Amino acid sequence: MSEIDVSKFEKKIELRNIQFEDIDEILKLQKVCFPGNMEPWERDQLESHLRIFPEGQFCVTYEGKIVGSCSSLMVNFDEYDDKHTWDEITDKGYITNHDPEGFNLYGIEVMVHPEYRRMKIGARLYEARKELAEQKNLKSIILGGRIPNYHKYSKEMTPREYVREVIQHNIYDPVLTFQLMNGFTIMRLNKSYLPDDKQSKAYATLMEWNNVDYIPNKTKKYFKTSEPVRITTIQYMMKSIDSFEDFATQVEYYTDVASDQGSDFAVFPELLTTQLLSFCEEKSPSLAIRKLTEFTEQYIELFTNLAVRYNVNIIGGSHFVEEDGDIYNVAYLFRRDGTIDKQYKLHITPNERKWWGISAGDKVQVFDTDCGKVAILICYDIEFPELSRIVTDQGAKIIFTPFCTEDRQGYLRVRYCSQARAIENEIYTAIAGTVGNLSQVENMDIQYAQSGIFTPSDFSFPRDGIVGECHPNIETVVVGDVDLEILRRQRKTGSVTLLRDRRLDLYSVIQKDKSK
Repeated sequence: MSEIDVSKFEKKIELRNIQFEDIDEILKLQKVCFPGNMEPWERDQLESHLRIFPEGQFCVTYEGKIVGSCSSLMVNFDEYDDKHTWDEITDKGYITNHDPEGFNLYGIEVMVHPEYRRMKIGARLYEARKELAEQKNLKSIILGGRIPNYHKYSKEMTPREYVREVIQHNIYDPVLTFQLMNGFTIMRLNKSYLPDDKQSKAYATLMEWNNVDYIPNKTKKYFKTSEPVRITTIQYMMKSIDSFEDFATQVEYYTDVASDQGSDFAVFPELLTTQLLSFCEEKSPSLAIRKLTEFTEQYIELFTNLAVRYNVNIIGGSHFVEEDGDIYNVAYLFRRDGTIDKQYKLHITPNERKWWGISAGDKVQVFDTDCGKVAILICYDIEFPELSRIVTDQGAKIIFTPFCTEDRQGYLRVRYCSQARAIENEIYTAIAGTVGNLSQVENMDIQYAQSGIFTPSDFSFPRDGIVGECHPNIETVVVGDVDLEILRRQRKTGSVTLLRDRRLDLYSVIQKDKSK
């Protein structure tokens, strides 16, 4: 089998600012999102948004199609009555009242195509607004939120009672529930906010999200105080299954867990797809592994869809891939924007060579993500410090290590080396391993793991250099935040500055290009 072209599995999802050429598509989108419920945008209103405040208008495209959008403006909210209407706060939808010196970002519209409402499109748009508010050092984001399910309950309860029931999770409202989950709090209930909103009976909840990094004196330079990245490492239980669908269900469960925790990365262990061999009739290890490679396309398609659907970057453990007759151990990076990259395992253990005849890759890589540059070193690779130094010099701030070890000694080699790499290179490392057993699969009968997230060792980081770690040998996850801004400061002003103090006049690490 030749090398699989992963590009055919990639899903292109992109968040960007709206352009003038998008207007026709957005007008069509609104008719799909709000059929017969509210007056749609006029073209000249959208054109006004782009002329006045283009950076506040966002859309999400999926495979080139606009599937969601949002509009906003800046205001000094103290100048407005709390009981304002949508027409008043938007100047009848034209945002000519936009104040570049305002203290608040005001959201006036969010819409997501009904067929794409389980893909975190709304969450991406809300995150874009939050990032804009942080970049502009705005005090808060304010919006008037619809309550579109209220019409179903309007004969039996008041709007205030309805809102209270939604807050207490007794009633689900697609807009209010979503806004509460995204960190917004209710300021008040406004009557006649949108008179043509029949579903909400013209009511709206005035909501606010506060920017905790806001600096009141806007004449002072804004200093970034935090740049956290949330990681979920998955300690995956290897147990017998009957089909690929069983595998997909187990993987999706953990992806959902990571997404619910607001994670930027979900890290699966090395060789997790060997679980598929539990229903494979081929018992010879070398032949079984070649059988396993037949699942490659299903594996890639599964993880690509999960990354996009759950809005989380996934380190998809590792999987055996056949290319030109050779078998490689490959870790894939499935980004939440639908793109894919991969890292081949470079150092093959004696066990892998003996049982499976695995071939080694030739190049270590650094990958760009929406949380900065990262690298993947598969299991044994983390035990070779040269690789970590190379990727650090290329800009990686986090090294992910999927691993699979059968005993405590093997596990400790991975763990201690991962912690050493974090200290040596002033980076973060995260390891994710398998537990349980596959008694009927040759060479995968037992596993030992204690997955974790590690930091450099200095006053700015957790005691013992451990963000979090799982209990050993049970099926679980660990969730933790790593702060890239603290890492940047550490490299400049830490108790020790290892990268800066290297004696490059005496030694260096060089990556050779084997293609030449």
